[in-house]
Amino acid sequence: MNYKIKLRDISCFILDVDGVLTNGSILINGNDYQRSINVKDSYALQYAAKMGYKIFIITGGESLTIKKTYLKLGVTEVYLESSDKLSVFKNLIEEYNIDANSVLYMGDDIPDIPLLHEVGLSASPADACVDVKQIVDYVSPLGGGMGCVRDLIEQTMRVQGKWLSEKAYQW
Repeated sequence: MNYKIKLRDISCFILDVDGVLTNGSILINGNDYQRSINVKDSYALQYAAKMGYKIFIITGGESLTIKKTYLKLGVTEVYLESSDKLSVFKNLIEEYNIDANSVLYMGDDIPDIPLLHEVGLSASPADACVDVKQIVDYVSPLGGGMGCVRDLIEQTMRVQGKWLSEKAYQW
């Protein structure tokens, strides 16, 4: 089935951080890890949240800065230190009463594979590992941290006729 048909049913986005919302590079400064995020991805996330989409982040990372940043953008919940992303997913869809077929998940590496098999639409950035790119419904032409999240959110909202609402002009 064409992935664009599946976009019609998406009401929830779940994302990995490193390699999806970031380019996977981490700057180590003493005990502090620093990452770079894409402002276009951030804009799309806050816009989707304003439009009523549920957005979750599941990451193996432990950065409270990441959590605070994305919660401010309207992300529903950020799950840190998630070594078993599939278990976290199963708990969150039960807690929030979400149909797995309405979920779009974007991951980029081997720990994401079990979860990619469980959602309505699976996706990856262009620079995901080959094992992930072989199984997903959609591979963005953009790399992790380079607008791949914006690409997916915008496509979803355009298919659903929600992209250019009045809320689009408010940051």
